[in-house]
Amino acid sequence: MQTKIGIIGGSGIYNMDGLENATWVTAPSAWGTPSDDVLTGRLDGVDMVFLPRHGRGHVHSPTTVPYRANIDALKRLGVTDIISISACGSFREDMAPGDFVIVDQFIDRTFAREKSFFGTGCMAHVSVAHPTCARLSEACATAGRAAGITIHTGGTYLAMEGPQFSSMAESKLYRAWGCDVIGMTNMPEAKLAREAEICYASVAMVTDYDSWHPDHGAVDVSDVIKTLQGNGTKAQDLISRLPALLGTDRTPCPHGCDRALEYAVMTAPDKRDPALVAKLDAVAGRVL
Repeated sequence: MQTKIGIIGGSGIYNMDGLENATWVTAPSAWGTPSDDVLTGRLDGVDMVFLPRHGRGHVHSPTTVPYRANIDALKRLGVTDIISISACGSFREDMAPGDFVIVDQFIDRTFAREKSFFGTGCMAHVSVAHPTCARLSEACATAGRAAGITIHTGGTYLAMEGPQFSSMAESKLYRAWGCDVIGMTNMPEAKLAREAEICYASVAMVTDYDSWHPDHGAVDVSDVIKTLQGNGTKAQDLISRLPALLGTDRTPCPHGCDRALEYAVMTAPDKRDPALVAKLDAVAGRVL
């Protein structure tokens, strides 16, 4: 199998530099229309696909991002590895604005989103005990350090619904829970990538200290935008180093991300809804 890297760009990242034969194409999905067209091309001999999570021009709110359509479209395009790039707030003094955090755990506090491809008529339960791929995360950390970025390996991401930022009480509560960063978009994205058997890594770019920090006060959008611009340049540099680390030939994931559905489908074959099974042809066709 050939490696095909999918980049989901978050706030402030609506394009990707350096792709050879870069072309914007409409990506099909059985789950609605993705956030935008996708940019396809090659970087250092490796196929890449870029999808702006909020759409070019930042059209979608964190709640209205069509997460299922996005992941399904990347699966249909043959993406083997997804790197999520997103902005976040920090709950830790040492995770400062401009730093990047390679997230390895989530607490999902979102409540207004469809979180699974499966449901009545075809039910599956995948494990998200370890919701990101350690192999892919390590590649992102290595690429980030080589680019001169301050990288924090490992961290718990609190996914909030948004679009408002946290109250001070919420911010202090999440810190007490042991969370490291807070964002609005990695859930249900990571869960859906696992259901689609695609390796997923989360690179969270710190823009602010949320609202807990006594010396920084409430989140200021103008300050966030300034930091986003610098983070976007760093993210492009990190991404540019991934093809050399991941290589062109894709071997099976040592952590089993690409086999997550092996024993997950619970509904008996004769009880499955044909219409739902048809929609699952890309995500779960391997096991259905």
